[in-house]
Formats: sequence, structure tokens, C-alpha cells
Amino acid sequence: SKMFLKSLFLLLITTVSYEYPQPGCKLPNLKPKGVSKDGDVILGGVFPARKMDFGTENLFTEKPEPQVCRIFIFRYYRWLQAMIFAIEEINQDSNLLPNITLGYRIYDSCHLASRALEGTMWLITGQEETVPNYRCTSQTPLAAIIGDALSATAIPMAMLLGVFHYPQISYGAGADILNDKNQFPSFFRNVPDGDIRSRSIAKLLMHFGWTWVGILAEDTDFGELSTQNLKEELGKTDTCVGFSEIIPTFVSYTKLNHIADVIKRSSVNTIVIICADAYIIPLMEEISRQNITGKTWVVTESSSTSAVVFKSHLARSFSGSIGIAIHKANIPAFKDFLLSLNPLTSQNNIYIETFWEHAFGCTWPMADTSQANASNRSDKGIKHCTGTENLNMLNISFLDVSELRFTYNVYNSVYTAAHALHDLYTCQPGEGPFAYGTCANIHYFEPWQLFHYIKNVHFENKLGEEVYFDNKGNTPALYDIVNWHLMPDGKLKYVEVGRIDSSAPPGKEFIINSSALMWNGGQTEIPRSVCSESCHPGYRKAAQQGEPICCFDCIRCSEGEISNHTDSSDCTECPGDQWSNEKRDKCIPKPIEFLTYEETLGATLASTSILFSLIPGIILSILIWYHDTPIVKANNRELSYLLLIALMLCFLCSLVFIGQPLTVTCMLRQTAFGIIFAFCVSCVLAKTIMVVVAFNATKPNSSLKNWVGYKLPNTIVLVCTLFQVIICLAWLCSSPPFPEQNMKSEPEKIIIECNEGSTVAFWCMLGYMGLLATVSFLMAFLARNLPDSFNEAKFITFSMLVFVSVWLSFIPAYLSTRGKYMVAVEVFAILASSVGLLACIFFPKCYIIILRPDMNSRDYLMGK
Repeated sequence: SKMFLKSLFLLLITTVSYEYPQPGCKLPNLKPKGVSKDGDVILGGVFPARKMDFGTENLFTEKPEPQVCRIFIFRYYRWLQAMIFAIEEINQDSNLLPNITLGYRIYDSCHLASRALEGTMWLITGQEETVPNYRCTSQTPLAAIIGDALSATAIPMAMLLGVFHYPQISYGAGADILNDKNQFPSFFRNVPDGDIRSRSIAKLLMHFGWTWVGILAEDTDFGELSTQNLKEELGKTDTCVGFSEIIPTFVSYTKLNHIADVIKRSSVNTIVIICADAYIIPLMEEISRQNITGKTWVVTESSSTSAVVFKSHLARSFSGSIGIAIHKANIPAFKDFLLSLNPLTSQNNIYIETFWEHAFGCTWPMADTSQANASNRSDKGIKHCTGTENLNMLNISFLDVSELRFTYNVYNSVYTAAHALHDLYTCQPGEGPFAYGTCANIHYFEPWQLFHYIKNVHFENKLGEEVYFDNKGNTPALYDIVNWHLMPDGKLKYVEVGRIDSSAPPGKEFIINSSALMWNGGQTEIPRSVCSESCHPGYRKAAQQGEPICCFDCIRCSEGEISNHTDSSDCTECPGDQWSNEKRDKCIPKPIEFLTYEETLGATLASTSILFSLIPGIILSILIWYHDTPIVKANNRELSYLLLIALMLCFLCSLVFIGQPLTVTCMLRQTAFGIIFAFCVSCVLAKTIMVVVAFNATKPNSSLKNWVGYKLPNTIVLVCTLFQVIICLAWLCSSPPFPEQNMKSEPEKIIIECNEGSTVAFWCMLGYMGLLATVSFLMAFLARNLPDSFNEAKFITFSMLVFVSVWLSFIPAYLSTRGKYMVAVEVFAILASSVGLLACIFFPKCYIIILRPDMNSRDYLMGK
């Protein structure tokens, strides 16, 4: 196998050597051609005057065909003429470079990086036969190179010129990477850099509220780097990119259909175009053909003012487009220069014959008629050019010098090089910037020596505008904002609607006249381009899983939280004393809640308390009135009087619980309730004990006879009540109740309530009262069958049963309620237990006294 491979290799070498003999150690002759004019100092120029109409794929099975550029572009040709005009104007200026004549060498890059490099080599070597590292010409120095307009061609040029230290001044390349002085040390430009362009586009999008955008960029380094830079800037403004597509630099209908389909299917309504007009025209034609409308196009300075792009038949799709444009100016006498162009008299002017053919629709007799358009043919045949045609009779964009933008940049670029040369020329020996204060000789200087002067150039041009470079080699950013309007005659025309000036005072960097805007379809209302509609105040944004940040759902803020502006990312919690309103867009003071006399519940409880407090008084009056009757005397009337007074106080003490809690009322509420009820239950307990004592005292030789009387019940009442008083005093001294604002129980309101201070003391007070009630219940239950007069023990048993039941049910009800209802539960328990005692103990007596007086007699009592 090794022998076979060796034989095959020798055969291939023999074949190649036979078919393609090597003439010597030299590269193929590219034979670049441009236009030259001699002078003491030469300025080079590279311009994209023409463009290839199509590209073919190279399979490298045969020698590649030469690149042929057939599409002639008036706008770009005007840039070229601006360089020639500026040089001739400078040569006639006696103050700028006196006695020095500027010459030029101009080359057409044809929108191709390879052609731009060919032209660059042609410029720096000084002859058609390019010899790297040699300048094969006379002593006339090449000072600087003006160009190119496109970043795609300016970048490789800058790499090559940086190697040989030739200054390069671009009039249109805006790629951000050109700021890198390590890669491009000799590059300058009269346009803002990519960072400023991206920030300007982001400001424009943010001004109109467009947060859902698409990006179309040319398939070059400039397009890729600009897209990346713009995405970074958009990320800082929460603007999302719905799609990002590449526009081919050569016509590919497959790719164009794909891009058009993406635009059609996407919900994006605003699309940013970062592309030279020469590349984007086929796409715009395809978009118009597919009748894609309703989109807003945001165009960068590369094509924002190009009449070639915004043609009349594209108005349906592209009217209302908005973009940023290089600052415009009107160059004095430039139109006269353009009108003076003539193929018979204009010497050393590239493509003058081609321009004449396209301007007048004619063909030179010796020209290749195959290049003429069908429109150039008359009914009798081909219209021939004579050179006597009058440019004044034409109405073409080439002659419109009222709004020069890139043309103005070319003009300034030439003057920048001229002022730098003037500074070099007027340098005084001993004061020069080079070693030992030396100066450069303008007839024999090295290109790197001019670099110093260009870097520090600062002058005022004929229009009164200052021209200078920053530390990155860029001029200050100044953009015009333009908007394409559909005119009554059906044509598209751009109108200036604002300005972006990085050197303006704060607050005036971005100015736009919204009333001058007109959108697609003649609409004056700003079109929408959002992935999700804005969240209104009261809602917050919630990101959709797997979608960009601009695609979100609107979630209503929780209670107690608000969002008071559109598209809030989070809801803000209200302060402790405030709560969200119904719309959740404002914090309002929380309503204050406590049991008041004005509300129905408070008024009902207060009225009931007062009404019921009258009943013990009435019963007391009845008992006093009938105090000598057996039924009153039989049941220890003094204790009955005390118990009725205690019940009256029980009813009235509930009033302390109604109304706004104050320090005094908080201290009185539970203590008064505890002491009064202890006093009340003590009376009941004393009654029960006296029933037992009285029954047992009737037995012979009973020692309980000595306890019958007033001392025992009074002592029981006093001791039992005093113990509760001690508990309450200890409570008040150690940790008394106090009013507080409760914002936790019910977050939407402020509950003014009494903090019990010591919960242990509170439950001790209730526990002691429960103990008394339980003892009374047990004593009464055990004595229920004793032969007591009118069987009062049985009634006490029922009353204590009701009392204990009420307060046992009170505990869970009290613990499960909040706010005013907690107070209402306690007041209800007080009233219910008091009514139970009153009804069970005294209603039977009143019944007998009033309705059954026959039972209220000694005979009936003794008989029983």
C-alpha cells in the first residue's frame, strides 16, 4: 500500500507540474486599476462606487473568474467626488498648505473586502504591480487613506495599514471593534463608534416603549459585532430580541425567503436593520412582494437616508420607518462642482463615463452595449452619449446637496488630513514632536509621522463646526433622527424629527418631536411592539417559563401589597399602619376597629346591659318591699340583697368593655369583672353553705348552731372576694393590662384592644372565679334534696350549672375570635351568666311573691 500511495503522489505532482508550470516565485498579478492625479503629497481614497450584481460559488475546479462590478450607485459616487472636490478646494486655498499641491489616488472597493485590500496594496506600493514592503514610485509620499465607508471593508484595510503605520480616516465605518487601538493603531473615523450607535438605538426603542424587537444585520464582521453590541445595550433596558437574522451580502433567494417568513410569523412589530443599503435592497423587495405590512423599521445610519432603499413601490411596507442618520450639512460650492462634471473636460476622474451613461440613459459608442439597460434603448436603437448633455436638465438624487451626510464626512476627512499635513509642514525646527525637537519634511516624511498630527488635529471647518478626534479616534456623536413619510405623490421622503447629541448638556442629549412622526399606514399613534401587554398598577410581572424576560404574565398583588406604576417587577408591601386599596395601587390607612357604642353590636350589648341591670334593682325593690314575708326571710335576705347588688354591678361592668380601649378602661375591664363576679359567686356560695348549716343545725346537740347568723355568710363573702382582690392587685402591680394596636390578627385593619399584660394573672383570675363557681355548684348539688324552705338549693344548682356552662363555652369562643368580636363574646358571657344567676335564683321568688302570695305564708312554709 505504501508503494501505491507513493506512486499516486508522484503522478499527481507530475500532472500538476505539466498542466500548471510555475514561472517563478511571484504572486499572480491582480492588476488593480484606479485613478490618479499627481501632487507633492498624495491622499489615497477607497470608495464603494459600484457593487456586484450577483455572486457565484467557487468550487476551485478551475481558475476563479474575476469579480465584476456592474451596479453603479449614484450616492456612493458622490462620496468619491466629494474627495476630489475637497482636494481641489484645498489646492486653491493659499492659507492651507501654501505652495504644496495635494494629489490623489482613488480606488473602487466594490463592496468587497478582497477588492478593498487590492486597492490598499495598490495605494501603498504606488503601482499596479503590487510589491509588498516596497513603495515603487517617486519620492511623492502617500500621506493618508480616506475610506472605506463599510466596516466590512474598512476592517481588513485597517489591519493592513496598521502594519505599515499608514493613517486611515474612514467616513462611514462604525464597527465597535475599530476602537481597539492594539489591533487598529492608525485608524480614525468621522462617525460615532458602535457603542454610541447601539446606545442611541436603545434610547430610541425605549422612548417609544418597544420592548419586543427583531434584528436584521448584514453578513459581515460589522453586522455580527453590531448585533452583539446592540443586544448588550438592549439587555440593560429590559428590551428583548424576538429574532436575529443575517442578511446575505450576495443575493440568495432561499435565505431571503427564510428571513421574510420569520418576520411574517413573528409577533415582533419593530425590526432594527443594521445593514448597508446595497445589501438590504433585495430583502426589502422580497418583503414588499410578500405584502408584509404593519411593521416598524428602525434603520441605522448605514441606510437610514438612502433613497435607493426607500423607493416608491416599497411605501406600503416601509413608510413610517424611523432611524438615526449621520449629521447633515451643505457643502458650499459643491453642487457647482458636480454640475461641472463632464467626460470631455473632467480629467483624472474615475467612472465619469459610467456616471454619464447612468445619468442620461445613453451608451458611449465604443462601450459594451451588453452593459446598457433595456431602458436605455429607444425605438430606433441605442441612444449614444455625446458629452454635450446638460446636467442642469436632470433631477436626480446625485445633484441634491441639501442634505449631505456621508458626503460631508468625506469632505471633513480630507480636510482633517490636510490640516494634519499643514501642522507637519509648519513645524518649527527644535519645537517638533520627534526626537530632539525635530520636524518631519513634508516631501520625505514617514507615514507614522503624520499619525501624530492627525491624532491631535482640531480645527473649525468652513461651516463653523469643530472637527477633532477623541482618544479612540472617533468624532463626537451627533445623530439626526429621521422618519420616512409617504407623500401625496406616492413617494417616500424622510423628515428630521429629532437629534441625539452626546456633547449636549444633560437632559438635552435626546430630543424628538413626536408631533412630526408618521407611522406605517399614515397612523399618528405610536405602534406597539411588546411580547406581553403592560401590567397595570396593582399587578406585577411574572416571567413565563422558557421565554424572554419581556414575555410575562400579570399577577395581581397580594393583599397588603401594591404596585403604583406600570410593569412593576415586584409588589411593595404597605407600611404596618396602612393597607392596600381594592385596586392594589395605593396604600391607605388601615381602618381602626374596636367595639363602639355607635355600631349595632355595641349599641345592642350596651342597651341590653343597662336594661338587664334594672331587673336586679326591681327585684331588690320587691324583696325590700316584702322583706317581712317568709320567703324573703327564709333565704337569708341580707345575702339576697348583696347578690342582687352584685348582679346589678355584673350587668353594668360589661359597659367598660364597650368603647375605645384606654389605659384606665383596660385596667378596669378584667379586674372589675373578676372582683364583681367573685363577689357574686361568693354570695351564692355563702347561700349554699348556709342552707347546709341551717339544716344540720336543727339536729339535736349540733355544734353548727353557733354558725347560724350573719357572721358566717358575711365572712365567706368577704374572704372569697378579698382573695380575688389580692389576685387583681398583684396583676395590676406586676404587669397591668394596657391598650395596644393589634396589626397581626387581621392584617387589613388595626384592632385597638387591651393587652392583658400578664396572661397568667388573667387566667388565674378566671380560674379562681371558676373554682368558686364549681364549689358552689357541688355544694348546691349535694344540698338539692335537703328540706330547705322553698328548696333554694335546687335553684342554686341550676344557676351554677348555667354559670359554669356559659364560662366553659366562653373559653374556646374567646380564644377563636379576634378584635371587637372577642370583646363581644366576653360581654355576652357576662350577660348570659348574670341572667342565669338572676333567673334561676330570684325569678321563682318573684313568682311566688307576686303571683302566688298564698305560698308566701308561714302556714305553707311550716306545712312543707
